[in-house]
Amino acid sequence: MKKITVIIVLLLGVIAYSQNYTIKNIEANTKYSDFGVTYYGENTAIYASSKKIKGSRNKKWYLNSQPFLDLYKATVTSTGEFVESEPFSKELNTKMHESNVTFTKDLKTVYFSRDNYNSKKYYTDDNGWILIQLYKADIDSAGNWKNIVKLPFNSDQFDTGHPSLNANDTKLYFTSNRPGSLGLTDIWAVDINNDATYSDPYNLGPKVNTTRSEMFPYIDNNNVLYYSSDGLQDGNGGLDIYAVKIEDKLGIGKAINLGFPLNSSKDDFSLVFQNGKKTGHFSSNRDGGKGDDDIYYFEELINPIAVECKQFVQGIVREKETGALLPGALVTLYDAKGNKVESTIADKFAVFNFKVNCDSSYKVTAVKEYYDMDEKIFTTTNKADLELAINLDLGSSEFVYIRGNLMIKINPIYFDLDKSFIRPDAQLELERVVRIMEKYPLLKINLGSHTDSRASDSYNWSLSNRRAQSSKNWIVSQGIDANRINAQGYGETELVNKCSNDVICSEADHQLNRRTEFIITNPEVIK
Repeated sequence: MKKITVIIVLLLGVIAYSQNYTIKNIEANTKYSDFGVTYYGENTAIYASSKKIKGSRNKKWYLNSQPFLDLYKATVTSTGEFVESEPFSKELNTKMHESNVTFTKDLKTVYFSRDNYNSKKYYTDDNGWILIQLYKADIDSAGNWKNIVKLPFNSDQFDTGHPSLNANDTKLYFTSNRPGSLGLTDIWAVDINNDATYSDPYNLGPKVNTTRSEMFPYIDNNNVLYYSSDGLQDGNGGLDIYAVKIEDKLGIGKAINLGFPLNSSKDDFSLVFQNGKKTGHFSSNRDGGKGDDDIYYFEELINPIAVECKQFVQGIVREKETGALLPGALVTLYDAKGNKVESTIADKFAVFNFKVNCDSSYKVTAVKEYYDMDEKIFTTTNKADLELAINLDLGSSEFVYIRGNLMIKINPIYFDLDKSFIRPDAQLELERVVRIMEKYPLLKINLGSHTDSRASDSYNWSLSNRRAQSSKNWIVSQGIDANRINAQGYGETELVNKCSNDVICSEADHQLNRRTEFIITNPEVIK
């Protein structure tokens, strides 16, 4: 028996782990093909083998001169050996190939791969290889497998095989070369609905699949997908085993090569973990094995994705005093040392988001023209997949965005009832307008005066025009060129709320409509 003791270093981001572990070729391997382990309960393994069975005709497959694959079950010892191996099920094993099974968590339903054989005909590809399809079966009270059916997303035109269920039986991952694949074979998935129907198959995309072959998926209880690929640049030759974290909120992470000794210069595939343990089995046709494909046992392997703990930060950029949304703000994330990690632009809803590491400190800032910068410092916890809400509020001493318009920031200007002369308290606010227009000598404004709806339309129109002109005249009297100000009364035509004619509103609601605004018409001159 061969036993290899190694030290592996897994480099993930800036964190390196070194761990002793062992692999061994198990005694149950034969000179034929043995591969594709799945655990059936605590101490039972199901696997595929083309070994000869006593008393059987052992029909051979013409492409490799080995008997057809059947499913076997064996008891798994504490050292990973298989004992008491025997055919798994007379209902599932046929004269065709069967391999690669996955069970629901209650062990009452099995999905498995089988040759595409129908009406005494094998369906093959252009190279003569028999196409495979996915099947499903249920176990009855006597322990017999029944209701064996093909899954509805199979086809006679392409392969569908190598199934793996997620922890709560809501997703089925599989291998296929169906249309839409990025390479020779890809990893695909379907959602399993509450009524036992399936979604349309969807490709896991370029973070998993390449232009070559990806196959033998296995999804663990932490939503880490293990699979084999010969298309990634860091491969050792043949199929290598990779791991990638799949998260509902954060998407698919980066595929990590599991390295030597799990991977070799030959094909390495079908890795699975025993439930709750740092042990498991994988398959390989590496040099030194007993047969075509062999099953290997490993122990004390660090899950390489567990250290990739991520959280999700989302926030909104707002105007500090009004709470108005500020889309287009530049939001930047910095690490604890002040290094820039990432920048983004707040979207049309003023929303931004970042993916961040667990157990880390960050600073996030937001800037927008005409506003002072805001920043927040935060520290993440050690729990993966948490969502953090961090809002940024930008203030300004001069300008404010209201309803999409950049305006000079002043307090409300009040007029006496039915009057348009400038009161002393209004002069204080207009003096602020004068100072800003002096600071920016090319600045032009649209001075708009508005009323509430509690008078006739014509009266409100006339009153608002008188007030607008009165405000303009006062500003011009302080030395500002009249050509820089367009004064316009709008009456009750631009109410900011529902308080139109005959609508009962509070005095506070009506007051919101009685306003004078100084909208900047050429903001590009403010630098």
